[in-house]
Amino acid sequence: MFALDPFKVLLPAIVSFMIGIVLAPSIGRFLVRHELWKKKNVTKTIDGKEATISAMLHNDEKVHVPRMGGIVVWTSVFITALLFWGLSKVYPTTFTEKLVFISRNQTWLPLMAMFVGAIVGMLDDLLVVEAFGSKFNSYIGGGLSFPIRILAVASLGLFAGWWFYAKLGVDYVYMPFYGNLYLGGLLFILFFVVVTLATFSTGVIDGIDGLSGGVMSAVFTAYGMIAYAHGQVDIAALCFVILGGIMAFLWFNIPPALFYLTETGMLALSLSLSVIAFLTNAVMYLPIIALPLVVTTLSVILQLVWKKVFKRKLFLVAPLHHHFQAKGWPAHKVTMRYWIVSYMCALLGVIIVLIS
Repeated sequence: MFALDPFKVLLPAIVSFMIGIVLAPSIGRFLVRHELWKKKNVTKTIDGKEATISAMLHNDEKVHVPRMGGIVVWTSVFITALLFWGLSKVYPTTFTEKLVFISRNQTWLPLMAMFVGAIVGMLDDLLVVEAFGSKFNSYIGGGLSFPIRILAVASLGLFAGWWFYAKLGVDYVYMPFYGNLYLGGLLFILFFVVVTLATFSTGVIDGIDGLSGGVMSAVFTAYGMIAYAHGQVDIAALCFVILGGIMAFLWFNIPPALFYLTETGMLALSLSLSVIAFLTNAVMYLPIIALPLVVTTLSVILQLVWKKVFKRKLFLVAPLHHHFQAKGWPAHKVTMRYWIVSYMCALLGVIIVLIS
């Protein structure tokens, strides 16, 4: 039976990629037909001042590229999961049953997190597009208010943390080169919420064609390898199925992009990632594996602090990838170098997991 594990991990990933490749053009045409792009260019900040280069770099509306391309990713994942589950019911053989990666103790929770993230993210996207735009479209941001998004993400983290503690009996995290650090129920749940919110903040990396998809592909590859090394084959299969969906998205997101990942994709990926990090007992390695995400998020925080304390900017533009653009790097150079660093960090994280 163990010989079938590689098939279980890799075959669904290929299927997910193929499903995404087939669906993406139709999804793209649907998004274009319904004008699901931002309604107006960013011309003012939230306090009414004229927007600077930092705001203008976010203007994807000039070329009318639709949002919600993340639909390709999570649709591919859910269809693939249901396809292999249905196949095992119609043709119940050892092989088809082995390929099913939907399981209560390993993949229910990350799949639910992905679903919730996809729905909340889609609502946010719909509030900033041409067809459903709001009065805030002329300002930076728009969509669901920040408190509402934080509340939704924190609620999911609270539920997931409770599930780990109450249903799975987990109230600890593994510390590299130390062992399990027992936190107790309340502290563990609070820590889960904090990690979920921190992972959600990595959505700031979605700003250049191909950038977010490439970085997230490296992270899910790493956690797929970690899960497989730990014998969590269902989680490994899910990670690579997500990778397949991301690769299908990237096929159409490489410049010139057919669509952008935006909130429905990034939120679905970040929330499922936080759950997977806990399920593999490798959440403390997340800052290494996802270092480009961490650094990009920190660049925004540092920029705000620097302006508040020193009354000047630390970076030309925040997030960090836009800083490099402002320095004259073309978008494709920023993207490719982020990809390279992301995969190196992901591999380093896997190595540390295996030796610690």
